[in-house]
Amino acid sequence: MVRLIAFTLLIISSHVSAELDFLAIKQSALLSAASYADPATIEKKLQKVNYTLAHHAELPDSAVSYFLSRSPTGLQQLAFRGTSNLENVLVDLDVQLQMDNSLGIQLHQGFSIAAKAVYENALPFLDKTKAVQTTGHSLGGAIAVIVGMYLQRDGFQLTNAITFGQPKVTNVEGAKVFASLPLTRVVTPTDIVPLVPPLSPLQIKNLDIYWHMGSEVILLPGKQFAITDGIGSMMRATKFVSSVPDESNLHAHQIQTYLSLIDQKTDGAVQEEYKMEISVFGFSLN
Repeated sequence: MVRLIAFTLLIISSHVSAELDFLAIKQSALLSAASYADPATIEKKLQKVNYTLAHHAELPDSAVSYFLSRSPTGLQQLAFRGTSNLENVLVDLDVQLQMDNSLGIQLHQGFSIAAKAVYENALPFLDKTKAVQTTGHSLGGAIAVIVGMYLQRDGFQLTNAITFGQPKVTNVEGAKVFASLPLTRVVTPTDIVPLVPPLSPLQIKNLDIYWHMGSEVILLPGKQFAITDGIGSMMRATKFVSSVPDESNLHAHQIQTYLSLIDQKTDGAVQEEYKMEISVFGFSLN
């Protein structure tokens, strides 16, 4: 019954905001893109956005890489690298939900293990008196969300978490517990990574399905964008369930594709309604 109530509340609630700062989103995208570079190149890329590198590490077990940077005002930015090697792929594929007792929710097992290791590595370098933000693309986005949960739990001033092409990290109840996480998920219309892990019949039976949290910003061509969340994000996935991924889907997931679409919106972005174009029993859902 508790799960049913939580599921219903998520379906009927909508708290998305049309107030978006695409310059801030672009900055996070640039930091996410920089996370793919080697340490020396990262420093050069950070100088272009007026940040300094405070710490960089690649963890040996998962090969997850991240860096901590600081702005002149002291804002701390944690950026996590996306999937780039076989070890990262194995992290992505470890999709079983497991309980994180410290957070009190279930998390994607692979992402959870990687995020916990990264957080423990970063903790000695973080200043609790300064604001902190997290960002990442793909696998890096999933880790950015879970690390954001740890930061919020431990009393850090988490002011924003902005992810790009981020897969799901928790279930319905976990999303409800961390509904206050200041998360903005940026996606492209045909990027299928944010739609995984997919639904399974067993999870639906127990209402224990993977579920996104935060506002979903859909980057449409030109200056247009749309916003959805909750059930809208889930319904979007039904358009791709029966389709076979192709080269266009891979292109839609690349961080450079995200940067290109964001660049078009930094001056005069226009919000429009996202057209689901889904038909159920003869009814059109938008």
